[in-house]
Amino acid sequence: MTRHDTLREESVAYGLHINGRDHAVQAGWLGESLLYVLRERLGLPGAKNACEQGECGSCSVLLDGVLVCSCCVLAADAVGSDVRTVEGMGDDGELTDVQQAFLEAGAVQCGFCIPGLIVAVHDLLDRRPDADELSVREAISGNLCRCTGYGRILAAVAAVQRERAGA
Repeated sequence: MTRHDTLREESVAYGLHINGRDHAVQAGWLGESLLYVLRERLGLPGAKNACEQGECGSCSVLLDGVLVCSCCVLAADAVGSDVRTVEGMGDDGELTDVQQAFLEAGAVQCGFCIPGLIVAVHDLLDRRPDADELSVREAISGNLCRCTGYGRILAAVAAVQRERAGA
């Protein structure tokens, strides 16, 4: 028996509920991260693969409404849970107010870290629409951005807060 045969025997099929839809994962391996399955098996590239250690936040998703780094979650552990990625934040492909504000504020320079930041900001503002700047900084502190700078990101978040407050 070859190593390939052994891996094939260890593969499993399971389902994940992502962005309101059920997805079948065929020939999966129980040790695969949720990030790997999202990107490589299901074609959802929004969550980015950077550090694979939960340090940069580029792979942030909501798992049953809780912000997590998908690189640190086994996909098999997400069975029966509701997974929401950046692709599922808006309705029918429309930009959300957070995504639009990031564009208008110029907070999307290279864009690599932005999906994780968008998910983190949605998570914060859905829970605390009136979060002060310190709370916003804390909420996005797990998301590393090396090129845009946080000033424009903070401006985008403030714009969303003003818009949602009707100011």
